[in-house]
Amino acid sequence: MLNFGVIGCGKIALRHCGLLSDGLIKDGLLKAVCDKNRDRAETFGKKFKVPYYTDIDKMLENENLDVVTVLTPSGLHTEIVIKAAEYKKHIIVEKPLALTLEDADKMIYACDLNQVRLFVVNQNRFNVPIVKLKEAIDKNRFGKMVLGTVRVRWMRTDEYYKQDKWRGTWAYDGGVLTNQASHHIDLLEWLMGDIKSVFAKSITALADIEVEDTACAVLKFRNGALGLIEATTAVRPKDIEGAISILGEKGSVEIGGFSANKIKLWQFSDYSPEDKEIISKFNENPPDTYGYGHKIYLNHAVDCIINKRKALVDGLEGRKSLELISALYESIETGKEIFLKFEPDKCKLGHK
Repeated sequence: MLNFGVIGCGKIALRHCGLLSDGLIKDGLLKAVCDKNRDRAETFGKKFKVPYYTDIDKMLENENLDVVTVLTPSGLHTEIVIKAAEYKKHIIVEKPLALTLEDADKMIYACDLNQVRLFVVNQNRFNVPIVKLKEAIDKNRFGKMVLGTVRVRWMRTDEYYKQDKWRGTWAYDGGVLTNQASHHIDLLEWLMGDIKSVFAKSITALADIEVEDTACAVLKFRNGALGLIEATTAVRPKDIEGAISILGEKGSVEIGGFSANKIKLWQFSDYSPEDKEIISKFNENPPDTYGYGHKIYLNHAVDCIINKRKALVDGLEGRKSLELISALYESIETGKEIFLKFEPDKCKLGHK
């Protein structure tokens, strides 16, 4: 049994703590929570019947913890992850890994130095339709890749951003590309392959924030295919979709729903008997499963630690996604096509 400590008692912590305290994570159990806001820490401690702390060091010193889950604002990840690594704790951190590539490298180095595992929560890779899509790509059912597209059309009002001072800031959060669309951007790169270059534009259309609430980008993949990113939190009056489409010479697949969780189109020129089963049995994530993606992800992380298996999204994978997002911001600031790999210069992400 791995004992978990959760750092950061915000909205997403309800999902993590709920799963870890209700026996839904095999061999994983919530043992303590921590938040610098005493009221939040106390509320979570009482709700989930575990000790609560406002000081990270005290929690790490006093509790027999194996894994620390970092759920703080993104701009605070680096210091906490390095500290937890020095206490020899395995670490699960919510996306994005960090806000700068320099910070990401420090975190990866600290975990390697202290011989602890680092996991980045990109749980949508475990969505049932996405798993089937990845299998189809690995079987080369698409043939030559042509176009990969993600569309994140969600609503976030000023009330959302005003819930906490860190929301919508360069130093602690980032905009729609870093926060809301980061899962879909990760999926696009993971499914379509390495990226050669990006060209992006953004605006702050409706929200009163430092960062962008709307962005579009064109990508060129190293395999010759093109990619499109459309991301906005300026949809009104309600969310529309979080979708990904993959088009190739031999097939087309579109996965939609709120967060790439439902097959909308599944067609291939070389019909396979399994296609009918995929459409009927694996069309959508189980609708009644609490925290579906997080449940599978946390079980995956526990299994990787206990059985020394390779993680699907480790620190290096998390850094790869961050590099793409950083390149998008570099293009926005310079007005130029940015070729990967690159050294950020004008990118505002992670800076005050």
